Amino acid sequence: MAKQRKNKVTKYPVFLHINVGLIFFAFIIIYVVICVFTYFSKKHIVGYEVREGALSSNNIYEAVALRQESVVTASNAGYVNYFAPEGQRVAVGNLVYTVDESGDLLDYLKTQGTEQASLTDEDLSELRSQIVNYSADFDPKSFSTVYDFKSSLDGTVQKLASSSILQSINSLNNNAGALQSINYCYSQGTGIVQYYVDGYEDLNINNMTVDLMDNTKYERTQLISNALVGVGDPVFKLSTNEDWMIVINENDLDKVKALAEKEYIKVRFLKNQDEAWGKVSYVTNDAGDTFVGLSFTNSMITFVKDRFLSVELITEDESGLKIPNSAIAEKSFFVIPKEYVTKGNNNNSGVLRDKYDENGNETSEFIEVELYNESDDSYYVDDDTLRNGDIIIKPDSQDKFTINNKDTLIGVYNINKGYADFRQIIILYQNDEYAIVKSNTNYGLNVYDYIVLDASTVEGDVKNLDTSEEN
Repeated sequence: MAKQRKNKVTKYPVFLHINVGLIFFAFIIIYVVICVFTYFSKKHIVGYEVREGALSSNNIYEAVALRQESVVTASNAGYVNYFAPEGQRVAVGNLVYTVDESGDLLDYLKTQGTEQASLTDEDLSELRSQIVNYSADFDPKSFSTVYDFKSSLDGTVQKLASSSILQSINSLNNNAGALQSINYCYSQGTGIVQYYVDGYEDLNINNMTVDLMDNTKYERTQLISNALVGVGDPVFKLSTNEDWMIVINENDLDKVKALAEKEYIKVRFLKNQDEAWGKVSYVTNDAGDTFVGLSFTNSMITFVKDRFLSVELITEDESGLKIPNSAIAEKSFFVIPKEYVTKGNNNNSGVLRDKYDENGNETSEFIEVELYNESDDSYYVDDDTLRNGDIIIKPDSQDKFTINNKDTLIGVYNINKGYADFRQIIILYQNDEYAIVKSNTNYGLNVYDYIVLDASTVEGDVKNLDTSEEN
C-alpha cells in the first residue's frame, strides 16, 4: 500500500527592510519644500536709499486759454495765400495774405514751372520742430488732436510754399493780367498772427460754461493757403495784448477760497515745463459751476496756438529728504524723565533699575537703553529693554520712578547697521505717494541712509534683511 506523502509548508519570519538613505532623502525634500514655501510666503524687507528731493501740493487741470483776439475778415473773394508766419508778431502795414480773385495765378505759375517751392534749412527745421513737439505731447486717449496737428502742419507747409509763390509773383511784373487779379492785404493792427478760428475769440471768464471746458467737444477751423474765401469770411486773427488768462473748472469752494486767499499761484505748463505766477480770480455761473482764472502778463506768444493747456497749480513746495509713504510707521515708546538717564562704563545711555538679590536685599542694575527722541524734560526709550511697571532710580539719589507712561512716534526703520532700527521723522509735507521729512535732526535720518521700503514687513527686531534695494 502506497503511503501518501503530505507536503508541509514552513513559514519563515518576514523582516522589514528599511532603506535609510531613501528616508533621509525624503526628509530633505520635505524640508526644502517647506523652506521654499516659507520664503515665498513671507514678506521680505527691501531697502530704500534716502535722497534729497522736493514735493509739491500739485493740482493738474485742463485749462482754457483766453486772449484778446481780433478776427479779420476778407474784403475780397478768391483764393487766399498767407505770407506772415503764424505765431509771430506783425506790425501795421505788414503783408499778411493775398487774395487771387481770378484763380489764374496758380495755373500761370504751373506753366512757368514755379508752383513748386524749395524749402530752406530754416523751413525744414520749423517743420521738424513742429513734428517733434507733437510727438512728445501725443496722448492716445486724445486721438482727435491728430486732426488738429494735420491741419496745423498743412498750414505751415502752405505758408512756406506761399513765401516762395510771393517771390515768384514779384518776378512776374511783365505779366500785368495775372497781377491785376491779386489783392495784397496788409495788417491794420499790431499783434500775433494766428490762422485758425474756434468761436472762443470773444470768450471771457464771466461767460464760461462746462461744455466750453470739454476739449472732446472742441472744434477749430484751420485757415490754410489756396482755400477759397468769400467776402466776410475769416482769414486770420490777431492776438493784440500780452495780457492773457487761463481758466479752470473747480467746484470745491474750499479749495477755490484757499487759492483766492493766496492771490498769486505758481503755474507749471506741462507742455514745456515753464512756470509762471498767475493772479487768481474766480466766478460762479448761474448753473453753480465755479471757474478759476489765472491771469498773466507775459508768455502769451509761447502758447498762442493753443486753446487747451494742461497745467499744474503748485500751492506748496517743500524740500528735504524724500521717502515713500510705505516706509512710514508708528511705534510706542516709554517716556521717562531726563534726570533718570545716566551714562554707563562705555559712555552708553542707560537707567538704574531697582531689583532684589537672592537674599532679598534691594539693589540696582544698569540697563542700557537707546534714546529715540526727547522733549524738554523727557526721553523716549524703546519698550524692548524695559517693562511696564519697572522702577528706576535717579542717579545719586533715592528718588524712584515707575515706568508706565507711553507715547507714539512717527518714523521709519533704518537698516544701515544690518537690522531694522526705528528712527523718528518730522514730516514737512506729504502727498499720496511720498513724504518730505526734515533732514539732519537728532534721532532722525540723513541723506543716503537706508530704510525699510515697506514698514509692514518689520516684525519686532527683524535681523535678516533682503539684499534688494531701491533708489
